[in-house]
Amino acid sequence: MEQIKLRYIDWDKTATNLKLLRNDNINLRRYVCNSLTADKAACGGNCEECKFEMDGSISQKELAKVFNVSDNMVINWENGKSRPALEYLIFYSEICKINLYDVIVFA
Repeated sequence: MEQIKLRYIDWDKTATNLKLLRNDNINLRRYVCNSLTADKAACGGNCEECKFEMDGSISQKELAKVFNVSDNMVINWENGKSRPALEYLIFYSEICKINLYDVIVFA
């Protein structure tokens, strides 16, 4: 029988991945845009022709609203000062449409 080894998460590298996703994942941008846009009629819901600036990064404040956490919580996740709960990491990866193992970095 093959022995399974315990792996540890490198939270500093995982935090860097979260920051990179916030700055560069088009799916996350679209999700945040749709979540925070109050006037859906103005938006039209067509993300391919969205008026939202898709080249700009999402602010930590905007992401905090989507996750329903404080701004400081997102800041701490991205700086490796606190560890996001697994449910947040799963939600994050689902929004970004990437595998959870692409977010988490194992040591």
